[in-house]
Amino acid sequence: MAPYRMSAAELERLKEQLEELLEKKFVRPSVSPWGAPVLLVKKNDGSMRLCIDYRQLNKAT
Repeated sequence: MAPYRMSAAELERLKEQLEELLEKKFVRPSVSPWGAPVLLVKKNDGSMRLCIDYRQLNKAT
């Protein structure tokens, strides 16, 4: 599945969130052939939430 389109500001926020998750060791780099697209969803307070679309991966497993 192709990645979702994001603005430059959204890409920058995504990069910041991923770096934070890596530093906290909540995620780790992977070379797996499997992947899932990510998107940012605006929360009620205006901040952004990182969401992962696992629908295609779930269909395959």
